[in-house]
Parts: sequence; C-alpha cells; structure tokens
Amino acid sequence: MFQGPRWIGGLLRRTGRRLLVEEAGASLFRGLRTRLTLWYCGVLGAALILFGVALYFGANYFLLQPLEDSAQQYARVHAAQWLAGHIDRACASPMPDNPFPAPGKQGPVMEWVQCFDAQGHPLVVGATQLPPGLLSGGLVQRAIQQGNASDIVDGGQSFGAIYRYAQAVPSADGSGVVGVVLVGESIQAQENALSLLLILLLCLGALSLVGAGLGGLFLANRALAPARLAWANQQRFIADASHELRTPLTLLRADAEVLLRSRERLQGEDAALLEDIVTETNHLAAIANNLLTLARLDSGQLHREHEVVHLAALAHNGARRIRALASQRAIRVEEEHHGQPYVIGDPLLLEQAVLVLLDNALKYNRQGGSIRIRTLERDRRALLEVCDTGIGIPPEHLPHLGERFYRVDKARSREAGGTGLGLSIARGIARLHRGQLTLASIPGQGTVATLSLPLARSGHVETLEHQPIYLGRATSGDQQSHAR
Repeated sequence: MFQGPRWIGGLLRRTGRRLLVEEAGASLFRGLRTRLTLWYCGVLGAALILFGVALYFGANYFLLQPLEDSAQQYARVHAAQWLAGHIDRACASPMPDNPFPAPGKQGPVMEWVQCFDAQGHPLVVGATQLPPGLLSGGLVQRAIQQGNASDIVDGGQSFGAIYRYAQAVPSADGSGVVGVVLVGESIQAQENALSLLLILLLCLGALSLVGAGLGGLFLANRALAPARLAWANQQRFIADASHELRTPLTLLRADAEVLLRSRERLQGEDAALLEDIVTETNHLAAIANNLLTLARLDSGQLHREHEVVHLAALAHNGARRIRALASQRAIRVEEEHHGQPYVIGDPLLLEQAVLVLLDNALKYNRQGGSIRIRTLERDRRALLEVCDTGIGIPPEHLPHLGERFYRVDKARSREAGGTGLGLSIARGIARLHRGQLTLASIPGQGTVATLSLPLARSGHVETLEHQPIYLGRATSGDQQSHAR
C-alpha cells in the first residue's frame, strides 16, 4: 500500500485512471502498432542474420582457405620426398623459435611436420617442441584409411588453433601405405580475426534491432495516424447515429402501443401488424443501444466509475433479476460463492456484462434446465462463471463468439431476441477492466462462460470501512450456496 505523501498518491491514482480510460480506445491500434513493429523488426532481423552469416562464412573462407591449400600442398611435397627416398628431409619440421610472428611483419611460416609409419606410430622420437595438440585424435588413422584427412585442433595456450592435414604415402607397388605425413599450420591469427568479426556482427546486429524497433514504432505511429482518424470518425458516426435512432424508435413503439390499447376497434390483421411493429422497434432499439455502447467502449468515451465491487454480490443481484423469467421456463438458478472476490471497476458496466452472460444462458437453455452462477478467487484473479445446461455451441463457432453480429443460429437467435452484440459488449467490458471473457461449451450439454478480472489489492479493500460499497457487502446468507 502506498505510504508516501497524499498528493503523490492522488497523482498516481489520477494517472492510473487516465491510463485505464485511454486504454479502452487505443487498445486496438496499440496491438496493431505492436504487430507492425514486430514484423518490421522480424524482417530486418532476418535480413541482418542472412547478411551476417554470409559475411562471416565468406571471411572464414577467404582467410582460412589459402592456409589450408598451403598445408595440403606442403604435405604432398613431403610425401613426394618420402617416396623419392629422402625420408630425413621429408620428416624435417621447420619449427621456429617464435611461433607467432609480430603483426605487420614478415614472420616465419608456422608449419610443423610429423611422420608416422603404416601403423600410425611416430617415426621421429623426441619432438618435444611440437604443439601439445598436434598429435592428438585419430587423424592419422583416418588418413591411412581414406588417403588424406584434415581437421582443426587446439594446439595449446602458446600455439592456439592449428589446422592439420594428414597425407598417406603409398607404397611403391601401390599395394598399401608406407606411412603418413602430418602437416600442422597455425591459424590462430585468422581465428582471432574471425572472433572479432563475430563480436562486431552481434553487437551491430543488436544495436540495429534496437534502432529498428524505435524506428518501427515511429513509422507505425505515422502510418496508423490516418487510420486512427478514420476509425475515430467511424465510431463517432456510429455513436451519433445510434443515439439519434433511439428517439424515433421510442416514439414509433409508443405510438404502436397506444394504438394497440384500442385493439378491439382494430381488425385482426392491423393488430398483428402493430404487434410486429412493436417487436421490431424493440429489436432495433436493442441494436441501437448495443451499438452505442460498443462505439463508446471502442472510443474510450464511455464514462467509467472506479469502485470496489464485490463480485459475489454482483452475481447475486444478477441471479435475482433473472429468477422470475427463469421460473416461467422451469429453469433453476443456482448460486455458489467462494472467498471474497473484490474487484476494481464500474459496477454498472460489470453488472451489464453479468446480465449478458445470464441472458444468454437463459435464452439458449432447455425448459427444466438449470443455470449456475459461481464466483471464486484463483491465481490472484476474481472469476465469475455462468454454467448452463442448454443446447451448447459447436466447437467451430467458439473462436468467433464475441465478434459483432456473429450468431451460431441466426434464425433461432433472432427468435430468442438476440442481436449478436451481447458477447461483444461483455468482452469489451472485460477488456476495459483488464480482464477477459472465455467460453467453453459441449453441444447438447451446455456452456460455461467465465469472466476473469484482477483481484482488488488489500489496500483497496481496506477502504471499504470508510467508503460506501456498491451493492453492499455480501451477507453471510449471500455467501452460502443457493439452490432452488
């Protein structure tokens, strides 16, 4: 809990509230901007990786290939001397005193020669000045079997990396191998240059990606500016149109209802037409209200209170409001509450989301079925679950639920009074409160809708002792399970 000066706490609360309000309107473009930046960084990173790999292996080839060619040529010369009978000259190793010539100066050639017999045993004994790693491994045996072999070994701290090439010396009649000439050549200077190149490539690549990320954010903001303006204008148009439609629809419904009061003076067909008008105006008014709510949610213009809300009490009120309608269809409404799931949010908006879930559970339930509303705490989240025993939802439709005007069965949804916007509103309200709405369903068995919200911190709950609580604390009776 914040213990600093009061004005700092107030500033933090105002800032946090402003961020929450702005998030609702900017979440769409924030996600789009992030994706564009990641795509930009990903493409640039792939290009940098390709460039770096090509540069590194190109440098590796041009630095090491001449030394490898030189060692192979040197081994063949020594093998030719061996065949000519000059085995002493063939196995002479021009070991220099200083293995590493000074940079920029013409130094001695760092090559070592060692001869082996046909069984792989060294022919020259006492070569103590050879690098420790020169004679290691099975390179000689591979050369006896294959004719030649090469590898790179660590010659020790004083010698560094060594390229080795072993050349088998065939017998005069060509029936076998009389020995092997092993030539080693220091490549430590080239390895140092390649290591430095690799470090430079990694550092420059990392700096380039950081710069690309910052530049990508800037470019994405510039590119999305016209889209944001068009989107804001569209949301404003939808909100204004929905607001303007509500008044004529209300008047139209009121006129039709007035005429229906004199039903006995109307012909049967005229009364039926007026009832249709009332039904359709109710449907259009519901769509206009939902569109207005969605437009305000998207634009962040929806006024939002920040209060400590007891989710169990909210669920209890929602269950109480649908019980009368549920009883008409012989549907049981059960409650189950665990813990103290307090959240910070707008109680009216959260209640609207809960009513949407309960309304869907009621509409798509079977006569004689049940609805169970459950609240609990889990992993620092407050959960509200609405489980029904209704018709369920096929799996292919679950990913699309929450999309605007998406309905699993359009004919049945329209008959039940659905507009295809309820779940969109509930999901928007959940996001506005940093929560999420998930649906799980099994066709023929029912659906579970879960509203997950961040739990209020202990500091917020302590203020309940000094501030009025929306819907009040749940009584002990409210905390018990209610089953009808």
